[in-house]
Amino acid sequence: MQYNHTQIGRLMIFVFALTAILFAGIFVAGGEEMNLGILAFMIFILFIIASFGTLTVMIDGEYLRIKFGYGIFQKKFKLSEIVSAKTEKHKWYHGWGIRYWIPTGMWIFNVSGWDVLEIEMTSGKKYRIGSDEVEGLVKEIKMVITK
Repeated sequence: MQYNHTQIGRLMIFVFALTAILFAGIFVAGGEEMNLGILAFMIFILFIIASFGTLTVMIDGEYLRIKFGYGIFQKKFKLSEIVSAKTEKHKWYHGWGIRYWIPTGMWIFNVSGWDVLEIEMTSGKKYRIGSDEVEGLVKEIKMVITK
């Protein structure tokens, strides 16, 4: 079984573009007095923002894998340890990116939108993974975990 889908986080791309424009303005205004440390910090911030521009979800023979952007932030879940998979609605106050939601003790991985896959592991831990193709993702996981 193979599944691979990438969701684009349009809001993060917009935030990246605005931040890049702001930093370019600061760089130009700083002129020759621009500190190399400040420039390095601005590049680091842009690097982090860019890493949340997409979320790729993959299912191979053994794992459900998620990867933000170019892969600096990623996680894998052993398919044999997933006991349930369902669709849920993400609330605006859950935010986007990587979040630990304290009231439920659940990790959230999302770049855009309101639809999420919620998986529960044999350990009892729950995770939410955003997708703009959540119904297909749930169907794929259920096919694997019911075997």
